[in-house]
Amino acid sequence: MRKIVATEKAPKAIGPYAQANILGNLMITSGQIPLDAVTGEVVGSEIEAQTKKVMENLKAVLEEGGSSLDKVIKTTCFIKNMEDFPKMNQVYGSFFTGDFPSRSAVEVARLPKDVLIEIEAIAYID
Repeated sequence: MRKIVATEKAPKAIGPYAQANILGNLMITSGQIPLDAVTGEVVGSEIEAQTKKVMENLKAVLEEGGSSLDKVIKTTCFIKNMEDFPKMNQVYGSFFTGDFPSRSAVEVARLPKDVLIEIEAIAYID
């Protein structure tokens, strides 16, 4: 059975989608952007602050569904400007303590609310 994950510790969906879905022992998150969970406002104007907020939001969704960042097996990072990749990469890497997940990083023309970064993940649940 499929289970929908929703938490108030991460921003509510700004469209017709779930924060995450669980099927079996896999959790697939929707892309997280750097929004404050309470105000819905974009957090930060630089890639470092936005990446930090995205990872915090992703962590909250994963934990609500019974997983964690250490159980992420794949991420996809959508970045507005690939020249920001080294700064994004440094913040992103600081959130993982064990083995790193597989990852794709793609430069995109535009993201919702004109943010600089969006990250989605696939994780397992013990």
